[in-house]
Amino acid sequence: MPRMTAARAAVEILKLEGVSHAFGVPGAAINPFYKALKEGGGINHTLARHVEGASHMAEGYTRSNPGNIGVCIGTSGPAGTDMITGLYSAIADSIPILCITGQAPVAKLHTEDFQAVDIASIAKPVTKAATTVLEAAQVPGVFQQAFHLMRSGRPGPVLIDLPIDVQLTEIEFDPETYAPLPVYKPAATRAQAEKAIQFLLESERPLIVAGGGIINADASDLLVEFAEITNTPVIPTLMGWGTIADDHELNAGMVGVQTAHRYGNATFLESDFVLGIGNRWANRHTGYKLDVYRGDRKFVHVDIEPTQIGKIFAPDFGIASDAKAALELFVEVAKELKAAGKLPDRSAWVASHLERKATLQRRTHFDNVPMKPQRVYEEMNKAFGPETRYVTTIGLSQIAGAQMLHVYKPRNWINCGQAGPLGWTIPAALGAATADPEVPVVALSGDYDFQFMLEELAVGAQHKIPYVHVLVNNAYLGLIRQAQIGLDINFQVNLEFENINSPELGVYGVDHVKVIEGLGCKSIRVTEPDQLLPAFEEAKKLAAEFRVPVVVEAILERITNIAMSKTADISDVSEFEELATEPGHAPTAIRPLQAS
Repeated sequence: MPRMTAARAAVEILKLEGVSHAFGVPGAAINPFYKALKEGGGINHTLARHVEGASHMAEGYTRSNPGNIGVCIGTSGPAGTDMITGLYSAIADSIPILCITGQAPVAKLHTEDFQAVDIASIAKPVTKAATTVLEAAQVPGVFQQAFHLMRSGRPGPVLIDLPIDVQLTEIEFDPETYAPLPVYKPAATRAQAEKAIQFLLESERPLIVAGGGIINADASDLLVEFAEITNTPVIPTLMGWGTIADDHELNAGMVGVQTAHRYGNATFLESDFVLGIGNRWANRHTGYKLDVYRGDRKFVHVDIEPTQIGKIFAPDFGIASDAKAALELFVEVAKELKAAGKLPDRSAWVASHLERKATLQRRTHFDNVPMKPQRVYEEMNKAFGPETRYVTTIGLSQIAGAQMLHVYKPRNWINCGQAGPLGWTIPAALGAATADPEVPVVALSGDYDFQFMLEELAVGAQHKIPYVHVLVNNAYLGLIRQAQIGLDINFQVNLEFENINSPELGVYGVDHVKVIEGLGCKSIRVTEPDQLLPAFEEAKKLAAEFRVPVVVEAILERITNIAMSKTADISDVSEFEELATEPGHAPTAIRPLQAS
C-alpha cells in the first residue's frame, strides 16, 4: 500500500473527484496542503487577494458548468471566518463548493493557539457538513464523504478543517483503488408524474415556474421540451433565468416584487394553476402577500429537498424529486397524452401572454445627462450577444438589470440569489471566467458593490482573466435609499464627496478609473448615453488584447427609483418612471412594443 501524507492523499482525491482548479490564499497552517498541491500537480490554483474573494471565485466557478465543484483554500482562523460569507451564499443558492482550511495542531486546539478557532462549529449552520479532522487516517473518508454530500440531494457546500499535524502525518492510501461514492438524488415516480400532469390537464391557464434546481440538474432542455409539448408558458425565477430563452414564445417573463417584468406579473395573476419545479417560493418572487400570490390557483411543487415542500405554503400536491428525474417522466407522460390527442388546446392562453409581453413594457430609452440606468441596460442589450454570461449580486443594478437585460441560456445569469453579499460580483466573475474562458463574461455592479472587493481585480490582472465589468455609479446606496422612502429618511446612504485628487468628478467621490488602472486593469468612464455602445465595444477589444478585466463606468443621475412593490405585493408594483408607449421607448425589448 502506498504511503503519503494525509495532505497529499487529499489532493489526489480532489483530482479523482474531478477537481482541476482551486482558489485560495496560503499560510502557515495550510502550507503542507499547498506543498502537496504543488508536488501532486494536476490542479491549477488562483491566488486571491482576500479569502472571502476566494470563496466567491469558487462559487462563480461552480455555477458556470454542470458538474463543476469550486474549491477554496485558506489558512487557519481568520481565513476560515472570512469564507463564511461564501459558504452562506453557496448553501442559500444550493451551490456545491468545498472549503479547505488549515488549523492549529490537534494538541493545541484547546489552548487558544495563534489563529486557532473552532471553524467547524462556526460553519455548521451554513454548510451541509463541517468537520475538523483529528485523525490523519480519516482524511480520505472525510473527503470522499464531502463530495458525496455536495452532490447528493439538494447541493451545497462542505468545509473540511485540517490541523497542520494531521496534514503532515503519513497514511496508507492507494489512489488507484479510490472511487467516488454513489450520488443520491430522489426521483419522482410514474404515478406522481401522472397526478401532477392531471392538474395541468384540468387547468385553463397553467404556468410552469422554473427554478434554479432545473439548472443545477442540467435539465433545461427537458423543461423546454415539456413546455413545448404541453404548450405551457414558463415563468423563470431569478435563479432559474436562462432555463428557457427570453425570446422563446413560451417565456412569460419573471414574477416578483423587484426582479420582475410587468407582463410576467400580469400573466401570473391571470393563471389558475402553477407547476413549480426546482424553486423555493423565495419572497422576492412571491412577495409577502401570499394570499395574493396563491389566490385561487392550484399548485404542484417539485423539489429535490423534501423539507422544502410546504415550507412557504402547502401545495395541492408535492413531489420530492431531482428536477431532471421529474422532467424526464413529465416529458414521457406528456408525449403519450399528445399522441392520444388528450392535451388541451392552449393557443388562446399563449396568445394572451404574448400580447401582454408586447404591450406591458418599461421604458429604457432616455437621453438624459447624467444618464438614467435604464439606458445602460438598453445599450448592453445591443453590445452583448446571446452567448453573454452575466454575473451580478444585489442592489438596484441587479434589480434593474433583471428587468431589462436578456438571457438566452442556462448558467448565463450567475446571480447570488438569496444571500446577496456586496462585493460578490468581481470574484464570482473571475471564477466564472476561469471556469469557461470561451464564454464572454459581463459583470454588473453598482458603485458600492464594486468597492467592497475591488482588490480582486488585481487577480484578474495577475492571472490574465479577461472580462467586461459594467459599473453603474450614482454615489449612493441606491437600493437602501429607496427602501428608506417608506420610513421618510435618507440616512447614511449617501456616498458623495468631492475628491481632492480628481475634482473633475464633482461629487461622485471615488476615482474608479485611477483605482482600476492602479490594479493593473483597464477602465473607461462614460458620462453621456451615446458614448455607452462605443465604450462597450472598446471594452471587449481591450479585454481581448490585454487579457485583463476591463471596467466601463457609467456616471448616472444621483437618484433613480426602480420599479418595485412598496407593499411586498406582486399585484401592487410601483412604476416610478415613464412607461413605454411607443417602440422607440424600448428598442431592445424582446417583443416589439404594440399599442395596448
